[in-house]
Amino acid sequence: MQVKRFFAADMRQAMKLVRDELGADAAIIGNRRIAGGVELTAALDYTPSALAPRVPNMELEDELRKTASRIVSAQAELSMRGDSDATTNRQLFAGLPLTAAEPLVEPTFKEPPRPAAPAPAPAVDQRVFDSMRFELNGLRELLEVQLGSLAWNQLQGSKPQQANLWRRLQRIGLSGPLSRDLLALTTEIEEPRQAWRMLLAHLARMIVTPEIEPLEEGGVIAMVGPAGMGKTTTLAKLAARYVLKYGAQNIALVSMDSYRIGAQEQLKTLGRILNVPVTHVDPGQSLANALDPLLRKRVVLIDTAGLQASDPALRMQLESLAGRGIKSKNYLVLATTSQKQVLTAAYHSYKRCGLAGCILTKLDETASLGEVLSLAISHELPVAYLTDGPRIPDDLHLPRRHQLVSRAVSVQMQEEPSEEAMADMFADLYHSPAKRVG
Repeated sequence: MQVKRFFAADMRQAMKLVRDELGADAAIIGNRRIAGGVELTAALDYTPSALAPRVPNMELEDELRKTASRIVSAQAELSMRGDSDATTNRQLFAGLPLTAAEPLVEPTFKEPPRPAAPAPAPAVDQRVFDSMRFELNGLRELLEVQLGSLAWNQLQGSKPQQANLWRRLQRIGLSGPLSRDLLALTTEIEEPRQAWRMLLAHLARMIVTPEIEPLEEGGVIAMVGPAGMGKTTTLAKLAARYVLKYGAQNIALVSMDSYRIGAQEQLKTLGRILNVPVTHVDPGQSLANALDPLLRKRVVLIDTAGLQASDPALRMQLESLAGRGIKSKNYLVLATTSQKQVLTAAYHSYKRCGLAGCILTKLDETASLGEVLSLAISHELPVAYLTDGPRIPDDLHLPRRHQLVSRAVSVQMQEEPSEEAMADMFADLYHSPAKRVG
């Protein structure tokens, strides 16, 4: 039997080290908190001894018992505070029974001495709760990873065709919950190729696109999103597209970006080239007042600043766009080259202004479209435009759902996802409401 200790910042990283070093058959026989992370003790070819009945339960059950005991003790200690006053009152009057033979005594004006207030219960050390929280989080992560591995292995054994479809969806980059929903729609199809075609058809139908092109519909259109997503370039493509089709008389540009060096100069240059008026709105200036002279224009395009989520100026900017009387259609500009965490954070930061949809940029540079499609589908964001190059306005396109899915398949990962990655994906599914897969 080979026994080894592993150290990592959290339980998931520690489990990955165990799998990489000892393989999927390794058994976890101990875990504890250490300075800076966790320590796992794992064994290969681990065989429980018949003379040690506690070993089959492993350290996991011991930790669960310890944690449960500490939680009960903490709850009892907290409840003692509420019961202390009632207990004191019962002790004060326990030796003074009131019988029928004893006449009631009229109260006197002299106030009787008050009993001494009970000593306050000692406060529970916050470090105890922090320690328990860390232990519970570690146990939860450990169970999620183990359950994910079990679920993935069970699916491979019982439904190999479904497991193969899972792998193909992960190569596209789709999220676990979306992959689960897609596979639920094709469980009755036995032929692999037909199941894959139907799965992609369902994926295409889940993508929402506007019935009318935003430029054709007109009105105030704002580009919002973090820095580096391509907002200004996209606005330039939209403006050039409109001018080439309808002329420069009924379009105007507005810049709310006074933070990035050269941002206003870029828009001024674009306005001179297209012969389109450009208005700058400084921080604190009323957006409604700035838009009032432009309301006669058929289309007004607004370029916003890409600010961090913690910047107070971002909140002011979003409140201006969501203000009464503005009626702005705000489109979240998302670079398809961004990581999943960046895309998710962008949505949650900018959804406060009310999003009419999204615009996907840099399709010519991306290695995966699954992440951004998963975000758009899960949050029901219509995909208004696509951009796939620097040319203005040639590299701006209206989305076609089936073409978008075909493009997602064409840029998928060439290598199969590892068994560890599939197990981690199944572990993440335990965070979502529907936990059954396959």
